[in-house]
Amino acid sequence: MPKNQSTLEKMKTSGVVGVIRTKSSKKLLKVARAIKEGGVNCVEVAMTTPDALSVIEEVSQQLDDVLIGAGTVLDAETARAAILAGAEYLVSPTTDPEMIKLCKRYDKVVAPGAFTPTEIMEAWEAGADIVKVFPASRLGPKFISDVKAPLPQVSLMPTGGVSKDNASEFISAGADVLCVGSALLDKEAIANEDYNVLTENARELIEAVKKGRESR
Repeated sequence: MPKNQSTLEKMKTSGVVGVIRTKSSKKLLKVARAIKEGGVNCVEVAMTTPDALSVIEEVSQQLDDVLIGAGTVLDAETARAAILAGAEYLVSPTTDPEMIKLCKRYDKVVAPGAFTPTEIMEAWEAGADIVKVFPASRLGPKFISDVKAPLPQVSLMPTGGVSKDNASEFISAGADVLCVGSALLDKEAIANEDYNVLTENARELIEAVKKGRESR
C-alpha cells in the first residue's frame, strides 16, 4: 500500500484530527499525548502557529505513534517546507492545484478546502485524497449527506463548528474524518495544563464517531 494511502487509512480509522495552535512544542507534545490517550492519534499543526515548521519537526521526531500534519497550507512552497519538516498530511482552507501536485510527488495525503459541490468536485478531480469542507459550521451535517448522495466517491472532512454534540451526525451523514479544534482542545485546560480534560474530550469525540458509524 502506498504511504499516502496508509496515512489516509489511519486518519479514517481514527475519525478525528485534532487541530492545535500553540507556539510551544513542549506544550504541543503534552497535548498530543493527552488526546492520543483518549483515542485521537492525528494532530494538525496550523501553519499560522509561530515557528510552525520547528514545532512539526520536533513533534514528528518525538511522537512515532501520532500522525502529524500541517494545516492552513496555502501553496506548494509551504507544503514542501512542511513535508520536509515531517508532516504526513497537508490541509488547506482552499484548493491550490500546484500544492496538490506537489503532495502527490512526495506521496503525502492532501486535503484541500472547498465549500460548494462544484468546489468539492474540482478539488477531488485535482487529486485530493479527502476534501476539507469548510466552514462546516455554516453548512451542518445535512449538507454532507446532500453532497454524498450524488458524489458518493468523494471523501469529506468537515471542519469548523464540529463538536462532540454534532460529531455523530456528521459521521452518520457520510463524513469520513472530522477536523476538531476548540471543542477538543480546551484553551483554558491547556493554559492550566489540565490535560485530563483533553483526554476526556478526545474519548467523547471518538465515542461520537463510533455512534455515527453504527447509525449509517
